Amino acid sequence: MFEFIVIVESGADSRTATKLAERVLKEQIDWLEPDLIKHIFHWRGLEEGTEYSCWSDVDKIIDDAKEKIRYKSPRFLGHHNKGVPFKADGAISIKVLKLVDFLQKTRQIKAILFIRDLDNQPERREGLEQARSEHINRQPQLKIVIGTANPKREAWVLNGFLPSNQEEQILEEIKTRLNFDPCIDSHRLRSTSQKEPDRIRNPKVIVEQLTGKDMKREQQCWEDTSLKILRERGVYTGLTAYIQEIEQHLIQIILS
Repeated sequence: MFEFIVIVESGADSRTATKLAERVLKEQIDWLEPDLIKHIFHWRGLEEGTEYSCWSDVDKIIDDAKEKIRYKSPRFLGHHNKGVPFKADGAISIKVLKLVDFLQKTRQIKAILFIRDLDNQPERREGLEQARSEHINRQPQLKIVIGTANPKREAWVLNGFLPSNQEEQILEEIKTRLNFDPCIDSHRLRSTSQKEPDRIRNPKVIVEQLTGKDMKREQQCWEDTSLKILRERGVYTGLTAYIQEIEQHLIQIILS
């Protein structure tokens, strides 16, 4: 039984990223029925028995590992092997990868998903790429999937929002205020404010207005909307790139 480690900011991020990944795998592997997945791999956190780990908990998880499973953290130089300082998230990603190296001695970990909101910080993606580059030829092999939402996970949700008859008027009103379609150009929603006049450009606010804060309605956006539409709309939100990373790195593990 394989394990794919999931590093995210929240449970919602984990549900979105793993469900999307399962949809892509089922699309690309014709014999992969939904009931088979649980017999082939599990989504896991760094700690056994967990389904994901949060970025904010990584340092504590490492400290606990030192105490509970005698993990000895290797000396960390804080820069890439070419002497280049790590960008944002690069250093902590290396810490995670070194712990996973240790965990692979007792667990069948084949891949790790780094899922992150860019939050208007494109250097986060660069740091994750640095960590992957640093680790790419290590043994045992570990596939590293990077998913960066631009600017936030909610932009991916909006990419998959297809209005019902009752929701069309709400969407039209939002489009009029923004002068663009928030589902097609959700990468342009870059505000984090809950206050006027900027809250209309906050992707979290738009998702709440369109879904009525109904999580089941929100889930339909990534669980039911066709992957074709998600690929088309997700070019600038990082969703298309994430789907491509799943295709590139996880499919070959399942088929090997």
